[in-house]
Amino acid sequence: MRIFKSRTPRWIIIVVDLLINLFALLFAYVIRFDLDSQSVLIQEEWDKFSNYIWLFIAVKFLVFYSFQIHKGLIRHTSTQDLNRIFFAVSTCSLMYLSFGVVRYYFIDGYYFMPTSVVIVEFLASFSFTVGSRFVIKLIYLESLKSKEEYENIVIYGAGVSGLITKKTIQSDTINNQKVICYIDDNSKLWDTRIEGIKVYGPNELNNIYKKHNINTVIIAIQNPKAERRKALLDECIDLKIKVQKVPNPKSWINGEFSSKQFVKAKIEDLLGREEIKLSEAKIKDSINDKVVLVTGAAGSIGSGLVKQIANFNPRLVILFDQAESALYDLQWDLHEAFPELNYEIVIGDVTHKMRVVNLIKSFKPQIIFHAAAYKHVPLMELNPSEAVKTNVLGTKILADMSSEFNVEKFIFISTDKAVNPTNVMGATKRAAEIYVQHKNSISSTQYITTRFGNVLGSNGSVIPLFQKQIENGGPITITDRRINRFFMSIPEACQLVLEAGTMGKGGEIYVFDMGESVKIIDLAKKMITLSGLTINKDIEIKITGLRPGEKLYEELLANEENTIPTHHEKILIAKTSVKKDMGHKIDELIDLIDGQKNNQLVLILKNLIPEYVSKNSEFEELDK
Repeated sequence: MRIFKSRTPRWIIIVVDLLINLFALLFAYVIRFDLDSQSVLIQEEWDKFSNYIWLFIAVKFLVFYSFQIHKGLIRHTSTQDLNRIFFAVSTCSLMYLSFGVVRYYFIDGYYFMPTSVVIVEFLASFSFTVGSRFVIKLIYLESLKSKEEYENIVIYGAGVSGLITKKTIQSDTINNQKVICYIDDNSKLWDTRIEGIKVYGPNELNNIYKKHNINTVIIAIQNPKAERRKALLDECIDLKIKVQKVPNPKSWINGEFSSKQFVKAKIEDLLGREEIKLSEAKIKDSINDKVVLVTGAAGSIGSGLVKQIANFNPRLVILFDQAESALYDLQWDLHEAFPELNYEIVIGDVTHKMRVVNLIKSFKPQIIFHAAAYKHVPLMELNPSEAVKTNVLGTKILADMSSEFNVEKFIFISTDKAVNPTNVMGATKRAAEIYVQHKNSISSTQYITTRFGNVLGSNGSVIPLFQKQIENGGPITITDRRINRFFMSIPEACQLVLEAGTMGKGGEIYVFDMGESVKIIDLAKKMITLSGLTINKDIEIKITGLRPGEKLYEELLANEENTIPTHHEKILIAKTSVKKDMGHKIDELIDLIDGQKNNQLVLILKNLIPEYVSKNSEFEELDK
């Protein structure tokens, strides 16, 4: 049975406080008159005062009510509550002294109560009122310890945020949670106690888990070092401990938050990647007061780019996409996050040449970020003409119009699937890369390509899919136990695109440092564990077989490509030769789009890109 299930009615708290203060008054008289409650002197003094006891009670009631000392949760009495009680009791005592002066000089020559009684009553009232609250708080905390079932919590971070987290947990009467200890990286805090809770070093987590059967670790540090965060999460996963994080301080109210705001640790936290260091001054110089066009603006990368660009004071950002619902959502996001951003929403298709021409003529963008593309490998394997139309023709139209209307920079967003492609989607992106490099060799516009791997949380990617499958109770589906991928977060990818776009002079293919590749099956297992579930008990993992065109391993460089470093440690330049006469070959490919002759279309793609060898696809026979 839960103790303290609901709040005590406020009127009861007021009545109890008044009774405590009446007892304090009687106690003060007894102390004042030598602890003899039966003495004649105390009886005389009490008789003088008793006719005015209603005034004592009225003052206490009005002052206590004004200071709202009855409003706080007694079982969670804090320093703020103690301050309110102190000032309320002090105010009452000052008023009693004032009434005494008035009575002595203007009524009957007696004081309201002896000055010494007022002083003792002040000390007793404050002590008894505060003491009653701490007794109740102590009983409440002991009742938590006596529960048979509760969730044992470890808080990572013993700073201010950690203390607020502890207070939040202890204030929650619905969840049976108990803070066992803190862990903190600061060795000076180890083996100390903060408000009665012991602080340990992070290496003690395993021992703490064995001793106290820890259920959850809550990360109270806002920006822990990526390596430290990853190590903590890996250990929690091994121990099958749930991990939650304190919400961003922007969502706190008056420096506090509720336990409902705790968020699950995200799979991005396991990458162990440090925050990107941007050349912010250079990026601002390149974007400040410029008109910027972003195609595919409603997509994961496109919308991320828009939000990054918004930080650098563009004159105007044009959001170009054919997905009206997603554009509508982006519009609301920008309205909330960047109310002063000047932007225009344009609905349209990058393959409609006149729409693109009118768009560029009307707004005269100086920088174009081209993120619009079809990216889902199995779907494009079934629809090669649409892949060529959007990924190749769409890029060609934008690249051509950029040259014709003197756009300063054209930044093309490519993919690691363009490297040694095994599918139609990757081959079309490689063809687009080739055409962009070709345009740079014959135009004054600077054409720049950025190439990176999978983005965590992007629309249709593996992370949202796994999350949905977990929420539905499983199974999680994986195509092959051996399959692995490179990953980075959306903000990280977009920041590196801006950095590369700023440093580029034209003709470069920038390759991003994706870190270590990740086995998808390991990713799935970690997501299950982070959700507090058990692999193959709560959630099954099912192997379904490779999909058409799918690779086991992704690459960032083609066989003939090398890299040269840049000033940014996470950005490299792929050193590759520019192929000649690409314009004619791309035109030949585009001419076949409407014919719906898939084999012929793919065959020309293979002639254009000799390294394109189909895998697990109906087009494998074309490689023979």
